[in-house]
Amino acid sequence: MTAAKRLVTFVDVDGQAADTVSVSARHEVELADGTRVLLLHDRGWGSSQGWAATSVADVQDTTRTVVGPDEPFGGRSQEDMEADHWALLQRIAQRQGVVVDAATLRRLPHDVVLSPQVLARIEGYPDPASG
Repeated sequence: MTAAKRLVTFVDVDGQAADTVSVSARHEVELADGTRVLLLHDRGWGSSQGWAATSVADVQDTTRTVVGPDEPFGGRSQEDMEADHWALLQRIAQRQGVVVDAATLRRLPHDVVLSPQVLARIEGYPDPASG
């Protein structure tokens, strides 16, 4: 496999309620040849504040937080949490044939891609279905 190029997290609407924010996030590593390898698929979040009070930047920032590293707990330091997070992603990638180390993953750019459905629910964006 080719070298890792960037991390990409795809965000989509998770649920039908139009008045509350509920999204799922799929975190992948993209390789230099364009191939993407799934790292995390069990992430997402919700908010009762509603889509009208949400911005693209808010969703992108929250997405980066949700896919990790997690906040420290049980006496663990932020450094411990970060080391564990990147080591986990390294193991997941390596199990799928990607030769990469935790330090490289940590340095990769991280892009967040919002689905047309997410963009349509954020105030100020046109509905792609009306198109």
